[in-house]
Parts: sequence; C-alpha cells; structure tokens
Amino acid sequence: MERKTFSSPTISCGHCVMTITRELRELKGIHKVEGNPQFKTVEVEWDPPATEAQIRATLNDINFPAAG
Repeated sequence: MERKTFSSPTISCGHCVMTITRELRELKGIHKVEGNPQFKTVEVEWDPPATEAQIRATLNDINFPAAG
C-alpha cells in the first residue's frame, strides 16, 4: 500500500474535502482519503491499479491541483 500527503492551495473548507474524497474514492484501489482544510492537504492511501499520476490527474481535473 502506498500513502502520500498532497498539498493543494485551493482547498479552503470541508466542502472541498468532501468533493475530493468523493472523486478520489471513485478510483479503483483507493483505500483512504483524509483531508485537512486548515493545512490545505489531503492524505491518500492506495494500491494498484490506482497510481500517484492518476490521483494527481483527478485532483487537477476537479480544480484542486496538487502542488509539487
């Protein structure tokens, strides 16, 4: 299982976290999505077939691009 914390400057509230959680959980292999609007981060745990590139692409598509 892989785990990474993504930082996104556009996360501003609980609604943002709910949107991110809903969209990322649609990807096969995602086990956990936990966001923190105060720190503008989202922690994701996944196994294949999900990939970091796929997670980043999804975040970008929903206007929460991961920094770095």
